[in-house]
Amino acid sequence: MSTDKNAELFELAQQLRVDAVRAADAAGSGHPTSSMSAADLAAVLLSRYLRYDFDRPEHPANDRFILSKGHATPLLYAMYKAAGAVDDEELLTFRTRGSRLEGHPTPRIPWVDVATGSLGQGLPVGVGMALAGKRLEQVDYRVWVLSGDSEMAEGSVWEAAEHAGFENLGNLTLIVDVNRLGQRGPTRHGRDLEAYGRRLRAFGWHTVEIDGHDIGAVDAAYQEVLAVKDVPTAIIAGTRKGRGVAAVEDREGMHGKPLPDADAAVEELGGPRSIRVDVHKPEDVRPRRIAGSGKLELPRYEKGDEVATRNAFGEAVTALGTARGEVVVLDGEVGDSTRAEFFSKEHPERYFECYIAEQQLVASAVGMQARGHTPFACSFASFLTRAHDFFRMAAIGAADINIVGSHVGTAIGQDGPSQMGLEDLAMFRSLHGSTVLCPSDANQAAKLVAAMADLRGIRYLRTNRGETPVVYGPDEEFPVGGSKVLRSGPDDALTLIGAGQTLHECLGAADLLAQEGIAVRVIDLYSVKPVDAGTLRTAADQTGCLITVEDHHPEGGLGDAVAEAFADGRPVPRLVRLAVGNMPGSATPQEQLAAAGIDAQSIAAGARLLVEKAVIRPGSVA
Repeated sequence: MSTDKNAELFELAQQLRVDAVRAADAAGSGHPTSSMSAADLAAVLLSRYLRYDFDRPEHPANDRFILSKGHATPLLYAMYKAAGAVDDEELLTFRTRGSRLEGHPTPRIPWVDVATGSLGQGLPVGVGMALAGKRLEQVDYRVWVLSGDSEMAEGSVWEAAEHAGFENLGNLTLIVDVNRLGQRGPTRHGRDLEAYGRRLRAFGWHTVEIDGHDIGAVDAAYQEVLAVKDVPTAIIAGTRKGRGVAAVEDREGMHGKPLPDADAAVEELGGPRSIRVDVHKPEDVRPRRIAGSGKLELPRYEKGDEVATRNAFGEAVTALGTARGEVVVLDGEVGDSTRAEFFSKEHPERYFECYIAEQQLVASAVGMQARGHTPFACSFASFLTRAHDFFRMAAIGAADINIVGSHVGTAIGQDGPSQMGLEDLAMFRSLHGSTVLCPSDANQAAKLVAAMADLRGIRYLRTNRGETPVVYGPDEEFPVGGSKVLRSGPDDALTLIGAGQTLHECLGAADLLAQEGIAVRVIDLYSVKPVDAGTLRTAADQTGCLITVEDHHPEGGLGDAVAEAFADGRPVPRLVRLAVGNMPGSATPQEQLAAAGIDAQSIAAGARLLVEKAVIRPGSVA
């Protein structure tokens, strides 16, 4: 590259630094020094190698750029200004109320695909996007991920590194800004570029170690990685935090704060500039789109049959995949148990094995939905807790993903508590904008799988390991936010509320109580969020007492969902919660339910006690 071109790129890098300093100074907060270290890397990428149409962010051949070091948004927004996507006035609204230029990037900005800011997530999500480009769309876009060195300590990064190497993702490039300093001081490896290189090469990556402030070396590194087609690539760049301003360059204690004298810093950097970059636009292409039949034929089950809801999920998602070509399924090496393997046999080209790496499993789903696919990510409910931060960030980024957790509750039996999903309802209910479903029979599960695909946000489906009776006909409808009243009469003494396994225990308890002349109402609360507040309030008005029964810990699950239906100032009924308050061991499923006090006999005993002690009486309201 010519000396003149080097000089032009240096000037652009200085502009990015100046604008990062100015934006943080206007906001009174931010991370300008973390932005300044990567400015040379960003300048060369933006002006010479990124293929992106800012007027058409949905262009199927656009490269994808993920700022994994999400705190460096002053750099990202300075890049947008240089590309003409935002103007200087908007740049200086950084971090102010109502501005789309938030402290960490979110898809409120059309050129941002996913939310970042919780470190260690950009590369895993980038792997999902690269998989979509290579295996699904078969479009030659590149996924560029700009990472900090601090986040290279995250385990999720190495789940992603191994997966990318295994999948030979030659369309993925990681740029590591090794500026030596984290939030409180030096990073683990300091500026030892080879330490990062050795690790990435061990996973099959091609690496280039460079001085990240040498424009010529940066340009040559980009050329080198673009020539590599069969393995993922990484540019490991030694940089200096706060580059270009002596008062802060490579100094501790300057993380996450504006420069002490922004005017002097801008002058030292050569003053404001107004360089405009004409970013290379991609060629028009037609991505591969797998056509579905357009006709959804869900499995049908007969009343009285014994079917596990996990089986119904597997058969239903396979049928959904036949009807809709954008549906993909990912699993964490338990597909034979979650029944995701049903899909893999019918649609192998849209099935992704993520192995025992639940963070990468969820991140891949987030990356794929950003490319327009409809992912279902599956594992044991207990193992999904490992990926909670990815769910949290997915909610912040308004990602549309379907999550399926099988092997829930104590009803799994002898495997013991390490395999029992007992916290999943609480985890997913707490996520912003989430939908949480707990089907009680096979036909209901199948219908809810189909409904999930058209919802927004994070959708969670809870499925059972064991077989349970089919209680609904195949033509029954189950709207999200609804419920089903299975037993009801004018003399109901109380209401039993269950979902999943516990619905069947509630029905068994109702039969036992009926033999003693005690009538009870039974509600199937299959939609745990949103909850059917109207039906619950009617039951409270008419029976006076609600007993919730859940194969889940007491906190955050079905009982709390019911209680919250009365949190708007309405009269609160007597509410009794039966849940797993003990620490289970190994036992048969029925022994587990009994030990937790949520089997039919225990439910009936509790209801009977309420009646006998005159807390409530048959046919009366407490």
